Amino acid sequence: MQRVCFLLKVRADRLDAYRARHAAVWPEMLGALEATGWHNYSLFLREDGLLVGYLETEDFAAARAGMEATDVNARWQAQMAPFFESPAGTRPDEVMRPLTEVFHLP
Repeated sequence: MQRVCFLLKVRADRLDAYRARHAAVWPEMLGALEATGWHNYSLFLREDGLLVGYLETEDFAAARAGMEATDVNARWQAQMAPFFESPAGTRPDEVMRPLTEVFHLP
């Protein structure tokens, strides 16, 4: 099982709205994440907008590709894009870059 951690940046003026969206993630989106291999998925948000994501999956590339192929992900990413500090025209899931794990205590 791969452990994957990534960082994104939420716009400081959108933190409350971002939290509200994640308090009510669409059931269809939750089902798609589970079906495509995203397990133990968590998001942590710092007050300055730094977002830390963590998940476990058998194959991160396959899990990302699986989500990319779903309609619900396209709709979710389009709605979430304005919340992030990322290059214009990119979806949040396109700029996720896994961090290198340097230590793990099992």
